Parts: sequence; structure tokens; C-alpha cells
Amino acid sequence: MESVKIMICEKCQVELVPMETTFRYLERSFRHPVPRCPCCGQVYIPEELARGQIRKVEAALEEK
Repeated sequence: MESVKIMICEKCQVELVPMETTFRYLERSFRHPVPRCPCCGQVYIPEELARGQIRKVEAALEEK
């Protein structure tokens, strides 16, 4: 049986839920669903998402 990891907001003590979130980096923006606190809006950004999306934005800027 596979265990499910539940993430809790440290501030609000409620479960983070996947929500569409807008990110901005180097004057570019993109939307992606990430775990977010439904009370205070704090987001959890997995390392692989951060690294992958930053590379895409940087590559797009290099092409200009």
C-alpha cells in the first residue's frame, strides 16, 4: 500500500491543497498548480518545478 504525504501549513495548521498559482521570474510569468494553503495562500514549490521552469524562462530570454 502506497503512503500519501500530507503537507500542513505551519502558520495555519491546515492541509495544503493543489491550486493554480501564477509565478513571475525575469519579467516572464507562468501558471502551474502547486500545493497552497487555502487560508493564508502560502505555497510549497517543489525543487524540480522551480529548476525546470526557471530554465525554460532563461532559455526563452536567450533566444531573443
